[in-house]
Amino acid sequence: MENLNRRRFLQVSAAAGTAGLIPRLSAAPAIPAGKPFRLGIIIHVAKDPQAAIKRVHEFGVPTCQAGTDDFSDRVYIALKGAVETYGIEITAINTSGGAPNSYTFYEGPLTIGVVPPKYRQQRVDNYKRASDFAKRLGVPALHSHFGFIPENPNDREYEGVVGALRDVATHIKGNGQIVLMETGQETPITMLRAINDAGVDNLLVNLDCANLILYGKGNPLDALDVLGHLVRGTHAKDGLFPTNPKELGAEVPIGKGKANFPKLIPRLKELGYTGPLTIEREISGPQQLADIKMEKAYLERLVAKLG
Repeated sequence: MENLNRRRFLQVSAAAGTAGLIPRLSAAPAIPAGKPFRLGIIIHVAKDPQAAIKRVHEFGVPTCQAGTDDFSDRVYIALKGAVETYGIEITAINTSGGAPNSYTFYEGPLTIGVVPPKYRQQRVDNYKRASDFAKRLGVPALHSHFGFIPENPNDREYEGVVGALRDVATHIKGNGQIVLMETGQETPITMLRAINDAGVDNLLVNLDCANLILYGKGNPLDALDVLGHLVRGTHAKDGLFPTNPKELGAEVPIGKGKANFPKLIPRLKELGYTGPLTIEREISGPQQLADIKMEKAYLERLVAKLG
């Protein structure tokens, strides 16, 4: 009984000590208000910004996340012109932080985000450049995978990861923007711990509705119990849990996997989410186009039910 009482005391004390570090909805910049649950797609703009934005327009959705690791004047001028031509809202600049990035169980921890010490400073510098690029365009958010954040807070790399997140978020806050950390490569509680420990109130969450499943880290509906108050962006994507411990689970069209959008979307509304639903289908060719059109119609039906 004495041990139980001591444990409870420590839990309460820890909660009180960290309460001031938890980012609050009212404290952080938000994506500009628009129609709740407006649809979008992810595009890659480095090669041909005009064609990429035209594609969004042709799908009949009003928003996108624009992916690029090229922050040159060429991309800026072409992207700005395309946005003005087609009236598309870019809700976030999506960047990897630079090569290499291998989205696998084995190579991912060694290559992605600010976790690998070898690439950490390079990524921090590139995220800052991406934020400056986004500011020129008037884009309110920077989005990325920040790596396989250590589950163990005693891991020798954990403090370095948190410090890098703090450095990036502080710079981006100075640009009047938010940071969207994509879910999936760590458990929701690990992401929340890192956000709290970084202690910068613009460090927020992009809920990828499939990645927690694909990486075997949980499911998006339950993740909202942990991270829901921090969600400012979404990737509308679906998938199946991994059964081979050496390979990620399979991405599948929305409605064919375990993400459970009929429950996810109402839950997001309950939490006060008013951001976009950004469709991501990570295949290529005609099937990608067909799937995105089907997913758009599917999501539109679900959003319509919200009233």
